[in-house]
Amino acid sequence: MTTATTSPAETGQAPETARKRSPLAALGGQNLSLIGALVVVLGLFGFLNENYLSLSNLQVIAEAATITGLLAVVQTVVIICGGLDISVGSQVGVASVVSAMAFTATGSNAFVGMLAAVGVGVLVGVVNGVVIVYGRVNPTIATLAGLAAYKGLAQLLSDGRAQGYVLNDPVFVFLGRGKIAGLPVMVWILIVVAIAVHVMLRYTDIGRNVYAIGGNDTAARLAGIDINKYLVAVYALIGVVAAVAGILLTARTGSGQPVSGSEGLELKAITAAALGGCALKGGKGGVGGTLLAVALLGALENGLTVQGINTFWQNVAQGALLVAAVVIQQRRNGERAVGLPH
Repeated sequence: MTTATTSPAETGQAPETARKRSPLAALGGQNLSLIGALVVVLGLFGFLNENYLSLSNLQVIAEAATITGLLAVVQTVVIICGGLDISVGSQVGVASVVSAMAFTATGSNAFVGMLAAVGVGVLVGVVNGVVIVYGRVNPTIATLAGLAAYKGLAQLLSDGRAQGYVLNDPVFVFLGRGKIAGLPVMVWILIVVAIAVHVMLRYTDIGRNVYAIGGNDTAARLAGIDINKYLVAVYALIGVVAAVAGILLTARTGSGQPVSGSEGLELKAITAAALGGCALKGGKGGVGGTLLAVALLGALENGLTVQGINTFWQNVAQGALLVAAVVIQQRRNGERAVGLPH
């Protein structure tokens, strides 16, 4: 079964066809554009500040982009499947608080704290999926409600304050500040998750079914795909990865953060997925483009900070990039503008 009008490079389907294409063609125009934009941003800020391209600052960019990258990778999966999750930032906040509180309550047991956070992540992800599938609620509305509800839950659990202190624990210190082969552990975690999701989407029946559901859910249902099961599982996956991001936030900041560090992550994740080539109506996208977009957003944010530009402009830039990405998608797909003739 085919899924809309998506290319092999974009969807990960028909890998034999993809191998016959030239490397540049296989990379795709979307990814080439992102690489070009990233080179321009790095070159511009490198010219403006000689320390911008230093190894230490590039490491700062990579570490800062890790949590956004994790969320953007799984946001890619849910968007390909025809859904959306606006609650991921709040899920990170809940997981961060739970990891720190469980760590403290169990006499500084890091593994129990992490396990508790992952358990909560699975729970909130499944709740989102069940509300969407069996409550028949639009994903945008359901997860918008989740954004508010989970943020409130994190604040209730923590009484609105940072919880615990984990920087006396070697496991959390290793996660937040350790390195393997010169790269921060946080970056390695992002690499592992990204590769796992890429392999799932490109080389497994699960991935092909995810694209099929997003491309044409009616055809997918007629082909025998259990759409309800897939949607709940995809939202549960988001919950798990959001929990991992929450644990890393705790490790990086030294305590459980109900809001600080997690607020606004949903916008960054959705923007990265859209910039990376995910069609917001589903059925199209890939991990590679999303990671390039995460790198672009991280480089831009860091460059604005290094230049001392008001951080409020970063929100303006993110919003503008999201609109630009959607406009480009609409033009490429030949979509008619609302209220205007063809």
